[in-house]
Amino acid sequence: MTQPRVVRAALTQTVNAYGAMPARLEDLPELADRLDDVRRANLDHHVELLEAAHAQGARVACMGELFPAPYFALRHDPMWTALAEDARTGASVTRMRETAARLSMILIAPIYELAPSGERFNTAVVIDERGDVLGAFRKAHIPHGENEQGAFLEGFYYDRSDGKGATSAANVSRNSFFPVFETSVGRIAVAICYDRHFEGVMSALATEGAELVFCPSVTFGQKSQRMWHLEFPVDAARHRIFIGGSNRLGAEPPWNQAYFGQSYFCGPGGVLPDVSAHPKLVIADVDLAELSRPDPSGWDLPRDRRPEIY
Repeated sequence: MTQPRVVRAALTQTVNAYGAMPARLEDLPELADRLDDVRRANLDHHVELLEAAHAQGARVACMGELFPAPYFALRHDPMWTALAEDARTGASVTRMRETAARLSMILIAPIYELAPSGERFNTAVVIDERGDVLGAFRKAHIPHGENEQGAFLEGFYYDRSDGKGATSAANVSRNSFFPVFETSVGRIAVAICYDRHFEGVMSALATEGAELVFCPSVTFGQKSQRMWHLEFPVDAARHRIFIGGSNRLGAEPPWNQAYFGQSYFCGPGGVLPDVSAHPKLVIADVDLAELSRPDPSGWDLPRDRRPEIY
């Protein structure tokens, strides 16, 4: 019998914490000189959440997509590009590295990255429990559209991944676009929001050895909410991985777009119980040893797959 490898993992489920947001969209330009204050308020808020997750025994935590800011891609506002920062030395990663080392936690920190090339990416930085940056995943697929509730104009703000985010020896993946990081708790990977809809993403991460995949997201709309409960469990069962999907919960002035939250962890056996004592955290016990045991269904998909016909 395979011995348990239980990892307590956490997701944040929150919204912009900056309390002085304007009430009207036309007043947003007033924030242009206060973007550092916006970022600082969100960093402070998330450090408090990480401390709460640590108090409950979490060893790894993933914050939400673009956690240091409101979700600004609901319309075109060029001032937000000034929030982009370096993925190793920027204010957000610096604060998260300090927090990771202090709490001895592995952190996944999704930021707005300004690369040395001048390109801007939607990026998740992976930091180990010593505070070292293991590398980063740059969002591979960038949405630009709208649904019955609102728009997501990310093509205005983000470049598509160039596959150059992961540079350390901790990355065991041969696929530069989909890094997998060897950590003290297991092999961790990231897919950001829209990436989850593409059939090759979870397959690529599982093929490269991922055991626990985090999917920080900002999502809304009727179809998105319906698929949110279907895609992760199917991918987890099909590829024999664990997935943690994080979504914002609530609304952010002045856009006031509602985010449905409903963050959760799942694995090959289904959705995992949420043991969190905090309303803005989801926490689950993930037994990675399950991935080494025979599938109770009797399936052996890797063995029985027929690559010659598809």
